[in-house]
Amino acid sequence: MSGDILLRGKNLTRRWGGLVAVNDVSIALERGAVHAVIGTNGAGKSTLINLLSGEFPPSSGQVELLGQDISHWPQARRARAGLGRSYQRNTIYPSFTVLENCRLSAQARFQQAWAFWRQADKDPVTVDMAREVALRVGLEDALERQAGFLSHGQKRQLEIAMCLATAPQVLLLDEPLAGMGAEETERMLALLHALKKDHAILLVEHDMDAVFRIADRITVMVNGHVIASGTPDDVRTNADVRSAYLGDH
Repeated sequence: MSGDILLRGKNLTRRWGGLVAVNDVSIALERGAVHAVIGTNGAGKSTLINLLSGEFPPSSGQVELLGQDISHWPQARRARAGLGRSYQRNTIYPSFTVLENCRLSAQARFQQAWAFWRQADKDPVTVDMAREVALRVGLEDALERQAGFLSHGQKRQLEIAMCLATAPQVLLLDEPLAGMGAEETERMLALLHALKKDHAILLVEHDMDAVFRIADRITVMVNGHVIASGTPDDVRTNADVRSAYLGDH
């Protein structure tokens, strides 16, 4: 149901020697909501996603998924438990088709080691899941296209389809709109709006027009700290945010 907190970061800090990339940051992601994290380059946004996804552990603080402490779980275990993420750069298999990309992701989630006699590309569970997620992101007409020949926007859609193929409850999306034209941006925003009903979504994004259109809640980071967090209207009118990031005008 909408409003359930699915992923929570509590007082997260990440240090590299004397550099503090994320400093005492807390965040809660709810099912049915898009929570955007904004800030200038170097603010700590991607580091925060990496802490939540398990790319590296926090120096201090805690990460909870579905109420369970996962602070020291590796990425693969978090993914199997319902955490999906995309990266700033495309992480698709360009020489494979759209269907094969989605099927491989589904195969990682729905492993059937006992069915060693069955061809993986013929397994009905993973093939059906691959077709389903391609349909959800609007790539049903491109199933047999080689992924490397998709448009930039379609590649980003495919990345989200690959996330969905692992059956996540939480989606961590790092700049999914980067490099998109107006039409591709509209398609992606419509997709995010459709996905949020069943997922908690964390969105790191530089397109402020898009952020204020799609986000239910916004957290603003500067130099590893959170300086504001609230509804888009709260953030838009916050004096500290206007001065530090949006521009005071």
